[in-house]
Formats: sequence, structure tokens, C-alpha cells
Amino acid sequence: MNLHEYQAKTLCSEYGVEVPRGHVAFSPTAAREAAVALGGTRWVVKAQAHTGGRGKAGGVRLVDSPAAVEDAARELIGSQLVTRQTGAGGLPVSAVLIEEVRPISRELYLSALVERSSARVVFMASAEGGMDIEEVAAERPEKILTCRIDPIAGFQPYQGREMAFAMELQGEQINALVKIMQAMHRVLVEKDLSQIEINPLIVAEDGALLALDAKINVDDNALYAHPDLAELRDSSQEDATECAARQHGLSYVTLEGDIGCMVNGAGLAMATMDMVRLHGGMPANFLDVGGGTTASKVTEAFKLILADRKIKAVLVNIFGGIVRCDLIAEGVIAAVQEVHVEVPVVVRLEGTNAAEGRTMLAQSGLAIITAADLDEAARKVVEAATA
Repeated sequence: MNLHEYQAKTLCSEYGVEVPRGHVAFSPTAAREAAVALGGTRWVVKAQAHTGGRGKAGGVRLVDSPAAVEDAARELIGSQLVTRQTGAGGLPVSAVLIEEVRPISRELYLSALVERSSARVVFMASAEGGMDIEEVAAERPEKILTCRIDPIAGFQPYQGREMAFAMELQGEQINALVKIMQAMHRVLVEKDLSQIEINPLIVAEDGALLALDAKINVDDNALYAHPDLAELRDSSQEDATECAARQHGLSYVTLEGDIGCMVNGAGLAMATMDMVRLHGGMPANFLDVGGGTTASKVTEAFKLILADRKIKAVLVNIFGGIVRCDLIAEGVIAAVQEVHVEVPVVVRLEGTNAAEGRTMLAQSGLAIITAADLDEAARKVVEAATA
């Protein structure tokens, strides 16, 4: 789960990371009032959307009067912000962040994330932060510094000092970076974050280090332990089908193909998609109905798959260990009847009560194609989608 910038900055500030003074506004009038409350002669108006590249897409405006703040907010709130990360549809903007303007001396990059391969929290930093950090990583990878944190010892100040020296910070800036990294490590561990990114981390004209932008990704599997973070979820920023799937306890990811896949188990789902690709097809989704699925969940899963208008065929691949295949067959039959499925459906059942499930499908009177194994199922669904 991602947080908006204003939410991420609030959390970072609570842990001791200095951020510019600012207020979130959900209307043009509130934006103007926020500018007046902040004082000064210049403000930045920032569209709140879960995407990078907002500045290049017109989502960040530098203005010099409260009236201009209100005008910028009026243009942004209610719009769809399209960046290179969002695709053509963009993301809705329902709020803007109004902040003071702090003159910038340097822009740095700093992030902390969970690295699965090393089972460590890893800090990544660069003296060349800002909007083009992706290009820096791709074209000059030697400019990206890394530091792995021992899970027993935790973050050590010397690691922060090494980062500071490498980024050519001086004097109090070195201690400031150490404190920021300590805070980032603490919030990441205590709040079960997957990643926290500050880009840019600026050196202001007075030498202070501030988080000019902040992005936070929370581990969905840990949200049950952090209801305060769960309340911050903005479903308008997420794929509508994925949100609906989550409400039914289903794991769903939208993809670009035209063959819907319904599988139990993440590993089997990945193998199924690979087999579909091997036979020349393109999966339209990743959908794991879980090991203990029910007929009703299968019905809901069918509805989710068929909500995608580009679907040309559906592949159901179930290995019945915990789940019974006859229950899956019951759900498939109910879904086909209820949703009035008009595309070919290929079903492969194996495991507990698989024979009973196959018999139910054969006696249903529905146009369901059965397959004996995964290879046959993948071949049949690709043939059906291209017929």
C-alpha cells in the first residue's frame, strides 16, 4: 500500500525527519487559506497522486500569490494526472499539498528498503538526486551508494557517516544525515514498511537537510498490525479490480493480455502464466484464489476476470490439496450460469475429489472445455482465445 506525499511526510516528521512547512488542501479555497496561514511570498502547489514524475507532468506548480495558489489548486483538484508511470488513464487528484518554498543548494537521493535476497534493510543514496534519479541509476550506476544493515546490530552511526562523506556533506550536515537515516530505519522497522524514499533530500541554502518529497510503501501483509496506516489507504489510486479482489480475500494483479487465469497458489499461478506464454498466449491477470477457497469465492473470481472487456478465454487451473476440486467445479458452474460467460472456459482439475469435479463439469450441460494436465490446458486456452 502506498501513502500520499503529505501522509508520508507527516509520518517521517513524527520520527524526526525535517520537512518543509505545509498543509494539505482538498479544495481551492482551502488551498488559498493554507498559503495565507503559511505566510511568505512564494508557495509550491503539489498534486497528491501515487506516482513519480509529477513535476514533469504539470503536477507541481511554483506560484507567488494566494490567488495563484487557489487557481493552481482549482486546475489540479478533480483532474487526472498523467505521468510516464501512470499510463494514459492517469490517476485522480483529490488533494494538493501547499508548502513553503525553501531555496535549494543541492539535491540528494536517499531511500531505505527491504532487500529480500540479503534479508537486510538496505539504504541507497546518491549525491545526484532529483527528478532524473532513474537516469542516474541506469547510466551512471557507480553514483548509487548502498549500505546494508545487520538485523541484529541495527543501524550504526558510522554507516551514516560513510554515506555522508561519500555524498560530500560537511560539518553538521554529516550528523543531520545520520539522524535522518536513523529515523528512516526506525520507521521502516516499526511500521513494517517495504520502502521509504526521500527524493530529493535537499541541502537548503542555510545548510539544513530537508525531505522535499517522500514516498512510503507499506507491506500489505502487516496492515492488520497497523490500523492507523490502513486508514490512510486511498483506493482511488489503485486498480479498481484489484481493490474489489482484496475485499473478497483474493490476490489479483491486472496484466496486459487477453487470457484470464484463475489458479490456487502463487507458485502454480506463475507456472500457469508461463505455460500460457509458452504456447503463444498473453495472461490478462494474476489471480490466486488461495488454498482454502470456496465455491462463492470462485464465483466472485470469475466476475472479476470477466469484468475485463479484453478477455477472450479463461483458464481455471486448480490443484486440490487443501481445497476440494468438486467445490471448485461447483463454483465454476455457478459462475458460468450467473455471469452468463460468453468466452471459452478451460478447466484443469487435479487432486482431492478431482474425478468428482470433472464429472460435475461434464454433466453440467455447459460449454466448458476440460484438460488432463497443465500443458494441455494452456494449449487449449490459447487455441480458444485465438479461434
